[in-house]
Amino acid sequence: MTERSSVHFGTTAIEYDVRRSERRRKTVQITVDGAGVHIAAPVETSEEELQAIVRKRAPWIMRKASSAALEAPPKRFVSGETLPYLGRNVGIIVESGRVRSPQVRFDHWRFRITAPAGLSGEERYDAIRKPVVGWYRTRAADRLPKVVDQWRPQLGLTGTCRVLVRDQKTRWASCAPDGTLRFNWRTMMLKPALIEYVVVHELAHLIHPNHSQDFWTTVTKAMPDAPDRRKALQAAGRELPL
Repeated sequence: MTERSSVHFGTTAIEYDVRRSERRRKTVQITVDGAGVHIAAPVETSEEELQAIVRKRAPWIMRKASSAALEAPPKRFVSGETLPYLGRNVGIIVESGRVRSPQVRFDHWRFRITAPAGLSGEERYDAIRKPVVGWYRTRAADRLPKVVDQWRPQLGLTGTCRVLVRDQKTRWASCAPDGTLRFNWRTMMLKPALIEYVVVHELAHLIHPNHSQDFWTTVTKAMPDAPDRRKALQAAGRELPL
């Protein structure tokens, strides 16, 4: 069950919701997004403790809230919501079923999620999110190596690249000194043109392991509209829901 409460910081009232979980033992986690302030807490945490934590983190919460207003609200994984895939908003249909754990199918450009009955709150969100992320990771593992192979010759690169899919919190991709390319599974939410930009950006790092002028020259030589795609990528990143 979700609780609602608030505290005052100066003249500002900070409203927040609380989700308590028996699985959470000690830590209290605060997140801020376009839908508000959310706290995940152990069951035994008192309201007084939570209010003290919110007051202590109030400056950070207020800074985060001002920028979060521009971000997409979080998903609750209910029918009627959408998730982006290849730049398109795909509708979600959620049904209860006799399954041990949530299952995700992609059927005629619809996400069909079957979840066990009885799940609620943070437990339900975490249980559904895991296979949803797994679905994206599988698509990324299939698609990204092909995009890498498509663009590698256009940058004058030969041989093969090792491509891995990871859950990178603050970047779209990274390039290791040994030439391994690691991509965020969230790239599958982007339009194909932006996926290509992410790939070209990392391939260029195989030539220039920095962001020097030579690096950007290499990127734009292979992809003349790279500056426009880069701006579009920055905007898209603020709207991703997961």
